[in-house]
Amino acid sequence: MKVFSFIHSLILSLPTHISTSPLRVIRSNSRNSYFMTSRERVINSFMKKGYDRIPVKHEGTPEINHMLMDYFGLKNLDQLLCVLGDDFRYVEPVYIGPELRTFPDGSFEGYWGERYKYAHFEGGKYLEPSFLPFADIHSIEQLASADWFDYSSIKSQCEKITENGYAICFGTAGDMDFINSIARARGTEQVLIDLITDDPVYLEIMEARFKFYFEMHERALRVADGLIDFMHIGEDLGTQSAQVIDNSIFEKHFAPKFKKYFDMVHSYGARTMMHMCGCVKAFLSRLAELGLDVYDVVQPTNKEMDIAVLNNEVGEVLTFCGSICVQSTLAFGTSSEVEQEVRRRLKLFPKGGLFLGPSHAIQVGSPLENILALYRTAGSLMEKIDDSIFLIMGNEDKVDQVNMSKLF
Repeated sequence: MKVFSFIHSLILSLPTHISTSPLRVIRSNSRNSYFMTSRERVINSFMKKGYDRIPVKHEGTPEINHMLMDYFGLKNLDQLLCVLGDDFRYVEPVYIGPELRTFPDGSFEGYWGERYKYAHFEGGKYLEPSFLPFADIHSIEQLASADWFDYSSIKSQCEKITENGYAICFGTAGDMDFINSIARARGTEQVLIDLITDDPVYLEIMEARFKFYFEMHERALRVADGLIDFMHIGEDLGTQSAQVIDNSIFEKHFAPKFKKYFDMVHSYGARTMMHMCGCVKAFLSRLAELGLDVYDVVQPTNKEMDIAVLNNEVGEVLTFCGSICVQSTLAFGTSSEVEQEVRRRLKLFPKGGLFLGPSHAIQVGSPLENILALYRTAGSLMEKIDDSIFLIMGNEDKVDQVNMSKLF
């Protein structure tokens, strides 16, 4: 007992930053807190059992990430995620499929034959579709295949991340994504008409896309052998102020696919995470019934999408991710307003239920001080960077690499 008391007293006397691995510094929010790994923090929050600080999930455009890396003097994205205190890391298969072509106009090809080209604006650029291969077709030939990827390194990627204590994710916000991503190859207006008219070509593309991502995700889960924590997909079911489709269309075309996918993920012991832009409140309870675990990214565009309202209505059945608005608070507010919004969430989720972060990728023009205020108030920001961070090896080009599913 004397030895235990001595150790306990020693722990309580430690400073607010301690290193628990060569790559990780964990911050404690109070003198009486105990220190968690990122994965412990995330899983405890998911289970609403409490945490040492709120879990954090960062997302920024390449320009924002470069700005942050320059500010801290960092060389790669892995270093940046560590400094910001991001508690999640992703694993992915290696693409070995047909060569994705580039074209003289600067555009390049996606998995489905669509092409993308950068649209430039003041301070940055965004990828936009420049060729729609499914726009006027009446039949489908060969489509993308899960065989186009090598999954053999997934488990070793997971093991490395596990050694460093992070929660592990697979997938992207663009996986599945039957409205937005098919629209990039067929046109938004046509896709919305297709859903109303039950167009057979669209339904065939939708089924092919479902099969592609279902098989890809299941193969990753199989080889990961229980090490993946969250499987990430997306579907933009909302606009800024309302739902995109009505509930009958959702039940007919979307619900059966999501249930099959969610059941498969749960059969491997992983959890489901789904990115949804816009006002999607109308679908949340039903998605939870179907098996959704985490709603990403909570875009607070109107009163019914306020995080407190959502927590009151579906917080018992869903965990939230994101919620700090990139369209208002982070982009145009003050650092004090950002801090106020973060503190509000700390009070709303004292035991868990929220992975804190931006409501989408933080956009070009967002003030540096606002971004720092987000992570500093969350308790995740590493204020003093030591050599252990600069020694983290990573692909220096990753910050600019395009993920052909995610595209942002």
